[in-house]
Amino acid sequence: MFAMGVERETVMTLDKRLVPVLDGHPHVFEREWPLRVADIDRYGRLRLDAAARHVQDIGQDQLRELGFEDVHPLWIVRRTMMDVINPIEFRDMLRLRRWCSATSTRWCEKRVRIDGRKGGLIECEAFWININPNTLMPSRISDDFMEGLRRTTDVDRLRWHPYLRPGDRDTATEIHDYPVRFTDIDLFNHMNNAAYWSVVEDYLSATPQLLNAPLRVTIEHEAPVSLGEKLDIIGHVHPAGSTDEFGQGLVDRTVTTLTYAVGDETKAVASIFAL
Repeated sequence: MFAMGVERETVMTLDKRLVPVLDGHPHVFEREWPLRVADIDRYGRLRLDAAARHVQDIGQDQLRELGFEDVHPLWIVRRTMMDVINPIEFRDMLRLRRWCSATSTRWCEKRVRIDGRKGGLIECEAFWININPNTLMPSRISDDFMEGLRRTTDVDRLRWHPYLRPGDRDTATEIHDYPVRFTDIDLFNHMNNAAYWSVVEDYLSATPQLLNAPLRVTIEHEAPVSLGEKLDIIGHVHPAGSTDEFGQGLVDRTVTTLTYAVGDETKAVASIFAL
């Protein structure tokens, strides 16, 4: 019934296939809203940082509608994978569908598909960890909430496996600083997940050719970024033929990585490549 249930028990890599949408399933959560002017770039394309906010927003909407906003109020995203299949453009209406694609006792993977009425499409997968708001540690998901998660997947032993390794400064293609702004900081006094995607947008603005084809961007988080920290972005370009470490399916293409670092501490790593 559920695609890729057996495959999810193996160690996945950046070239993984995302679980397809469960069309017509009664437990796929759905919302629609218009694409606003604050979410687009100068060409009218839905930006990745804005798409990340939409992914967060539909998650909050679903928690509220299911009645679990107080039971499980704090979730931290460890990894988000975003496939831009076709750009979504201004004056479009967004259709968002969200469902669980894998579970464990303290975390889960959630898929979000964002469709535009004009043919734009972005596919997302995020690894979410349930956090106890008092201890700020991973916490067991309640039985009744877990029952709902398992209605759209039979994968119940999801494990964390990093797909990315940080790049070092000595071999970097470029290093530049990224000023952390007050508006980047969220309720937990850390840089919000969506702000990390602004770094990727900055990179894409200088390499617009990457937007000419379907694109996969993945961000893995290691530690939070706080206001006042000096955040450096360390870029590496891995040429085709040297990229088997990211997955056998990527050996024939270039993979760019961006390491978010404060001093010697890695805060996050992003990867970018054409699908």
